[in-house]
Amino acid sequence: MFFNVNKLNWTRKPSSYTITNDKIEIITSPHTDLWQRTYYHFRNDNAPVLQINTSEEFFSFIVKTDFDSKIRFDQCGIVVYLNSENWLKASVEYENEEIQHLGSVVTNKGYSDWATTVINSSIKSIWYRLSRRKDDFRIECSFDGINYEQMRVCHLWEASGDIQFGIYACSPENSSFKATFTDFKMTECVWQAHDGQQPDEDLAD
Repeated sequence: MFFNVNKLNWTRKPSSYTITNDKIEIITSPHTDLWQRTYYHFRNDNAPVLQINTSEEFFSFIVKTDFDSKIRFDQCGIVVYLNSENWLKASVEYENEEIQHLGSVVTNKGYSDWATTVINSSIKSIWYRLSRRKDDFRIECSFDGINYEQMRVCHLWEASGDIQFGIYACSPENSSFKATFTDFKMTECVWQAHDGQQPDEDLAD
């Protein structure tokens, strides 16, 4: 399987970016974000998203992110953006000189969640691995590109058949930074089928 950057398509093209076969750079614009309703009650849907379309129902996608974020909520990472009300993203969100939030957001039917863990602000690069099994997804992260840890398992209600997945970067507050994406890889799904408790009989199909 091959991740072809020439097949990537923009949803909201940023004002400044570069794309080569082995590196993508995005300069974020102020007041850009992805979020829907929950808790904050506002809706932000203006972050640049760069994705590839696939009908593959079982795959894994890996990318390395490097970032010089420095203002609260600056972020870049992976995304499965189906439409404004159905998507997922994973990233490091800058908080202050001491901490950042490594986390993910899953948005179904127009409502977002946010699951996070605190990491040190000295970390300026991270790998992500996104795996798909039909309409279920697993997100993992790595600090060395070798050893991955699970961030979450989730479901996207609208993710049947063809989907789009890729990368994004944004700056929700009044800031701008450079996000660099490298080491793209698309492989057979490394997220194996569940071998524990069997599905309920009425759900087996």
